[in-house]
Amino acid sequence: MATTVIPFGPQHPVLPEPVHLTLKVEDEIVKEAIPALGYVHRGLEKLADIRDYHQMINVCERVCGICSMIHAVCYSQSIEELMGVEVPDRAKMLRIIWSELHRCHSHLLWLGLFADAFGFEALFMQFWRVRERIMDINEATTGSRVIVSVNVIGGVRADLSPEQIRWILSEIEIVEKEVRAMQDTIMNDYTVKSRTVGIGVMTKEQAWELGAAGPTLRGSGVAQDMRMTGYGAYGELDFEPVVETAGDCWARSTVRFREVLQSIDLVRQAIAKLPEGELATKVKGNPPEGEIFTRVEQPRGECVYYIRGNGTKHLDRLRIRTPTFANIPPLLGMLPGCELADVPVIVLSIDPCISCTER
Repeated sequence: MATTVIPFGPQHPVLPEPVHLTLKVEDEIVKEAIPALGYVHRGLEKLADIRDYHQMINVCERVCGICSMIHAVCYSQSIEELMGVEVPDRAKMLRIIWSELHRCHSHLLWLGLFADAFGFEALFMQFWRVRERIMDINEATTGSRVIVSVNVIGGVRADLSPEQIRWILSEIEIVEKEVRAMQDTIMNDYTVKSRTVGIGVMTKEQAWELGAAGPTLRGSGVAQDMRMTGYGAYGELDFEPVVETAGDCWARSTVRFREVLQSIDLVRQAIAKLPEGELATKVKGNPPEGEIFTRVEQPRGECVYYIRGNGTKHLDRLRIRTPTFANIPPLLGMLPGCELADVPVIVLSIDPCISCTER
C-alpha cells in the first residue's frame, strides 16, 4: 500500500490557533502523525527578567485569554506562598467565582467549536449565544469580558455588590436552563453521535501512561481534578470530578458539557459561602525567595507553575507547563488507525490551546 503524506494545518477551518501535523496516510487511514509547533511563541516566561513580580501577574494572565483568570490565580498563589502572605477568605471565594465563570465560558466556546467541526452550525451558534451571558457577567463585574485582571498579590482588586450577586444568580439560572435544553442534542443526536462515538478512542491505561490532563483524561475514566486538592477555597465546596469512561470524542465532549453545569453549581456554592471581609492583604517584607511548584485545574486540565525567586523584585525563573502540552502525546496516540475525515474532530476533542502551549 502506497503511503501519502498530507499536511494538516497550521491553518485549518477547525483550528482556532496554528498547529501543524504531518499525516502519513494509507488508503484514507492515518498511520502516523508528526506535530510541529512554534508558530505563536512569544517568550512570555523570559519577561520575568525585566518585569517585577507584581507586573508578572499581567503577563501570566495573557498566556491564554480564555483561561486568563486561572493563570493569574496560579501565579499569585505561588508568590503568596513564597512570601508567606495569607489571602483573605473573601478574596479566595471571589477568585473561585471568576475562575468557574472562566471555565464555564471556555467550555461553552469549545462546545460551539466542536459542533462547528462536524458541521452542526445551529448548535455552534446556540452554545456561543448562551456564552455571551457569562461574558456579560465578566464585563459587568470586572470591566473586561476576557482578561479580567482582578488578581493582585495578596488577594483581589474587585468586589461583588449584593445587587451584582443577585444579578449573577439570575443570569446563571438562565444559562443553566438554556444549557440543559441542549443536553439531549449534544449527547444523543444522531449527527453528533455518528461523528463522535467510537472516534479517537483512548483507554484509561493509555491516558494515564501518555500523561493526559483534564477532560481528555477524565473522558477516559480517570477521576483526577486538581481542584480536589482543595487549593484556594475549593476545599470548602462540595463536588466530585466529572468522569466518563468511553474514552472517545463523545466522552470528552460530555465531560465538558457536564463541567459547565458543575461550574454553575460551584459559582452558586461560592456565592452562598462568600464571607464578609477584606479583599487583599497588604504585602510586606522582602521579595519572593526560594522555589515552588503550584498546580491548578484549568478548563483544559492541570496547569503547573514553577517559580524560583532570588530575593529581588525580578524572579530568577518562571516555567509554565500547560494542559495542552500534556495532551499532545495522547493526541498523537489517538490518531493512528483513524480515518482521515475524523482527524479534525479528534484534534479538536483535546481542546488545543497553542498560545498556552507555546507561551
